[in-house]
Amino acid sequence: MNAQNQSFDNWDEIRIAYHVARLGTLSAAAEFLGVHHATVIRHIDTLENKLACKLFHRHARGYTPTEAGKDLMQVAAASDDQFSQLATRLNGDNDLISGELMVTTLSALSQLFAPFLISFQQEHPAIRISLHVDERKFRLEYGEAHVALRVGKKPDEPDNVVQHFADLSMSLYAHKSYVEKFGLPRNEQDLKNHFFVGSGNFTSHVPHNRWMKENVNENQIVFRTPQSRSLHDAINSGAGIGFLTEISGTNSDNLVQVLPPKPEWNITIWLVTHIDLHRSAKVQAFTSFLKEQFAEKQACCPSFNA
Repeated sequence: MNAQNQSFDNWDEIRIAYHVARLGTLSAAAEFLGVHHATVIRHIDTLENKLACKLFHRHARGYTPTEAGKDLMQVAAASDDQFSQLATRLNGDNDLISGELMVTTLSALSQLFAPFLISFQQEHPAIRISLHVDERKFRLEYGEAHVALRVGKKPDEPDNVVQHFADLSMSLYAHKSYVEKFGLPRNEQDLKNHFFVGSGNFTSHVPHNRWMKENVNENQIVFRTPQSRSLHDAINSGAGIGFLTEISGTNSDNLVQVLPPKPEWNITIWLVTHIDLHRSAKVQAFTSFLKEQFAEKQACCPSFNA
């Protein structure tokens, strides 16, 4: 952007800054773009000088966008994807699904969705899959992901397209080693004599967390972790009884179902995309593929049904 006409004159600078914001570090952006990290620094410095404002907070762990940076990245995210789709059309590959596809979900669901992502990539070899597994919400408006699979209450961000995807059954499980040591609860009332693994986030909108808060004494929760993967590992290590999806529980020979699932424990999965990218070819192809594959699994495998 120059002071005379206030227009952007170098898309490369904006694109590089966008990937630094998305990936969080100079080295990650440089590797993704196939350039030297000094090139990345030079382009960011040049862009900030042209704009006469700071786009990033520099710190030991990487680069975090400022408010001005976030505004620029929101536009750049949509533009980068649209340029990719335009290049595909101009090359005559209208039916080619290509480029990077960034998907985010919780670690508890990665085992479920990773095979679908792999199948989609094999069907569309020009696609590069990036699966981001994290408990935090990735910001679709800043291009951190194309598709998010979220759980709990319906997301309400104004610029996102939200679709109901599935309801997954949850149940209480314990490892065989725990059962051998402490036995199984005879009934729900007997739970007071057992130990539990929990997320510790009992103010969460996730239904089974609310149930645990109301029915399990805090002193009984001997292992807490906000990470779904760590919670699963703790249950598998015999630390105590905890909630898992029926899909996870029935796929392990070493886990014992403590209580059958209850409808009020179900978790709802939402398929979320940003309005600017919702109708892009690769997002439409992927969301349609995901729905079809999941429906097929539900039809053939009882554990996939709520």
